Amino acid sequence: MDAQTVQAFSIEDFRRRAAREQAPHDETDYGDHRLNPDMRDLIVRDGLRDAAVLIPVVDRDGEASVILTKRTDTLRSHAGQVAFPGGRIDATDPTPEFTALRETEEEIGLGQEFIEIVGRMPDYVSGSGFRIVPVLSIVQPGFVLTINRDEVDDAFEVPLSFLMDPANHNRESRVWQERERFYYTMPFGDRYIWGVTAGIIRTLYERLYA
Repeated sequence: MDAQTVQAFSIEDFRRRAAREQAPHDETDYGDHRLNPDMRDLIVRDGLRDAAVLIPVVDRDGEASVILTKRTDTLRSHAGQVAFPGGRIDATDPTPEFTALRETEEEIGLGQEFIEIVGRMPDYVSGSGFRIVPVLSIVQPGFVLTINRDEVDDAFEVPLSFLMDPANHNRESRVWQERERFYYTMPFGDRYIWGVTAGIIRTLYERLYA
């Protein structure tokens, strides 16, 4: 990878871009319905459950990488899928950022002392009935993850340069409720990133790097 590419995906460059993403946002049109406008009424609806995820960006030798998890196969929602650490916003949680940090520590043992919140993207509405707040963060190296096996099978890192390359954003489809539904996939080695997580990554690309 050449020096210009490394610089473009350094933690300093990410910090500068993320600083533009501060809540509250006026935009309310991000979610699975962007690729499926004919299904908007099925996706953007009353009764959505509020959730928050952390987008943990780590500085690795001058090039940033992103921590992702693989959820266990026994969970009730998005079982077995690649995901950002996060979960439902409890009524007692003061902010989505609090939720994202709490869930991250519960799922993968990444302590808040390593994490700096640097921004928040617009909410992302999933076809599974969640309104998700993506919280942008910078993670200092030196941490040791402790995986909660009840929720997470594994945690791994993917270079930010790979995730922010639109050439790696594949648009695929499958039939859902007798209708063709489109979604993004971003295969990375033996990791299959797709669905809501890929949609949030695509939103990150569109708002910060496009």
